Amino acid sequence: MSQINQISTTLKSLLKQHQLTYKEVAHKLSMSEANIKRIFSTNNFTLERLEEICDLLQMNLSDLFLITEQHTEKLTQLTEEQELQLLADPKLLLVAVCVRDAWTFEELIEHYDIDQFECTRLLAKLDKLNIISLLPNNYYKLLVAQDFRWIPKGPLERFMEQEVMVKFMAPKKDEKWNFRLYIRGRYSQSSIDIIERKLNQLTKEASELNQEDASLPLSKRQHMGILMAMRPWEPSLFEKMRRQ
Repeated sequence: MSQINQISTTLKSLLKQHQLTYKEVAHKLSMSEANIKRIFSTNNFTLERLEEICDLLQMNLSDLFLITEQHTEKLTQLTEEQELQLLADPKLLLVAVCVRDAWTFEELIEHYDIDQFECTRLLAKLDKLNIISLLPNNYYKLLVAQDFRWIPKGPLERFMEQEVMVKFMAPKKDEKWNFRLYIRGRYSQSSIDIIERKLNQLTKEASELNQEDASLPLSKRQHMGILMAMRPWEPSLFEKMRRQ
């Protein structure tokens, strides 16, 4: 990612946390909303424009550049100790999931049974775990990449397999599937490689869309679960009918 793209990503995150929409930024800068959207979509920032936006965020350009520089490289995998500490405290795990989706401090305490003091404590613990960098007034910078992966066979993966995936595949009454498809076949290794590459690309695109949508208010976003998996497998029903 280029430096200007990194700066743009940092700005979007900070605007979200300050609850400033493109429309409000446009009004404060005496510009049209379309112009502001175009600036962010093309990353066509002048220094003067960056400075004006920083003023709205009550920071200067050096603050913006420092935050961007410090947190350009993001974690793509947690350590086993980090995963264990998250699992040891359900509320800490909840807040960790929410900050990955760019929830604000206000949204967390409004939506979940967490008071201001406890939420501040949980954010501070995530900062200590190097999952976020806690900024003044309970703003934060996420240090975990959108497409980070669990440790193979590690604590979080075992938790997901035992507690999440089983329940995900058994929806509650009246819960609908937006999309569900199971396919099987016998493939050559070259075809398997192609399928894996396409699945990895889809994972990356879904992560990027989640990051882009982080600038929208919580009321315009909904929780979605996406489960993708592929492995050598034959249904046990068929397995029993194999010729011995």
